[in-house]
Amino acid sequence: MIPFAGWVMDKPLYERLGGHEAIFATVHAFYSKVMADPELSPFFTHLNMQAQADKQIAFLTMAFGGPSRYSGRDLRTAHAGLVARGLGDLHFDRIALHLKDTLNELAVPSGLVGEVLGIVESTRKDVLGR
Repeated sequence: MIPFAGWVMDKPLYERLGGHEAIFATVHAFYSKVMADPELSPFFTHLNMQAQADKQIAFLTMAFGGPSRYSGRDLRTAHAGLVARGLGDLHFDRIALHLKDTLNELAVPSGLVGEVLGIVESTRKDVLGR
């Protein structure tokens, strides 16, 4: 989609990405990459990954302007234990890269990928407890 058409920009990012089905597919493909990454997987090995994916779907739905069903902790609180275990900028960057690769593999238009990554970047300070 070309974001210059007025009707496209009037829609939330959630809808422009394809709604629930697109977020669901993205999150599951993304976590496959994360769990295969030896730098990141140790942060997730103790988690129920289905529950983690469900929380991530709800969070991204909210963050991208979709119907909000997220009732989890704020980002700073949710990641505090991981920061205490060494979560830092390197890990954040790897997460963003895996998300970008996932979106590209799913043929999401580059403009939308940029919007997604901008939202992700806006969370860095909270995720890393700064």
